[in-house]
Amino acid sequence: MQPRFVARLGLADAVTATNAGLGFLAAAAAAVDPGLAARLILLAAVADGLDGALAQHVGSTPVGEFLDSLADVASFGVAPALFVFGVARTAWDLSLAAPSLRLVLALSVTGLFVVTAVVRLGLYTAYDIGRGATEGAQTTLAATVLAVAYLAGVRSPAVLLGVTLVFVVLMVVPVRYPDLRVRDALVMGGIQALSIIVPTAFGRLFPRTLLAAALAYLVLAPRLYRRGTPEGKRT
Repeated sequence: MQPRFVARLGLADAVTATNAGLGFLAAAAAAVDPGLAARLILLAAVADGLDGALAQHVGSTPVGEFLDSLADVASFGVAPALFVFGVARTAWDLSLAAPSLRLVLALSVTGLFVVTAVVRLGLYTAYDIGRGATEGAQTTLAATVLAVAYLAGVRSPAVLLGVTLVFVVLMVVPVRYPDLRVRDALVMGGIQALSIIVPTAFGRLFPRTLLAAALAYLVLAPRLYRRGTPEGKRT
């Protein structure tokens, strides 16, 4: 007897499922090695872009869009929240057995991030698929900024929690973000790969470049990024 998914899932769906697995690994690593967790989150973002390109070029399945959002909950909702909480827990020596204002703050902000990410992904799946743009900052963008900021040298838990709180708002504001064109997505993917492989090379050049590009898109894309037909992107 074959598993139900045999002959029902395509290559793009397999990459999407891998994205979810990377999200779990990042969440597991967050408590012991935030640097590794950050790199796994970026790797999940690479997989998230790859599944869209594969869906465009080799075809997709009816389940693909739903798998995509479910995987993104793990990789770009839960994993970055646990990553930021892990950084705060270590830096501030937090313990669930010893409640403090800092512990409540860290749990509240990261918990809100997960809630907002789930809502945002649900709204995307219901209303934005195939439109070439989406309302609110993408969960992938939020997770990328948080992860790459750490790799670029931003280690302050207060700063990371502040950025997390900003994205809690930005993920649900009615601001339209256009999908990346294939050319730009490939360039970003290449910088992401280098940020994962050699994050400290040349004075952290690649993570800092990726962080600058991600922030530029976050701030400028709603008004200045050229809109067009989306290519190779499902989320």
